[in-house]
Amino acid sequence: MWAFGNTQPGTVTGQEDFTFLGKDVVFKGTLTLEGNVRVDGQLEGELHSTGTLTVGEHAIIKGNITAGVLITSGKIKGDVTASEKVTILNPGIVIGDIRTPTISIEAGAHFHGLSDMGTEKWVEDRGATSEKVHDLAVHRGRLRAPDY
Repeated sequence: MWAFGNTQPGTVTGQEDFTFLGKDVVFKGTLTLEGNVRVDGQLEGELHSTGTLTVGEHAIIKGNITAGVLITSGKIKGDVTASEKVTILNPGIVIGDIRTPTISIEAGAHFHGLSDMGTEKWVEDRGATSEKVHDLAVHRGRLRAPDY
């Protein structure tokens, strides 16, 4: 708040590009922000952020989210796309599909939807070694003694 030195007026040291939607905020529409965002209120629509989106425990978001990193302990109903990571903390709830390379769900948190962690490329890369993959059912048939 009271910074001395070469900081510009209106900026908080160490908090550049930070947006905060407090618990009394109700927003409807599309919100596009640069940098880090914390939501403790209600949002209905879309939210796009380039940085880390933190959804507080009492926050409610109804709509699609795009962010670099999502950390939530609130309620989200909509699809989530995160370029880096999604973390769902207790007592968080996410109802919708998640597309991200890394996902973490804490015990007590809830997720209902599909997750896409970009495995298509990995599966295609593994296709070259498919001659080493065996059908487990066929393999089990060879090992079992016949039932008489």
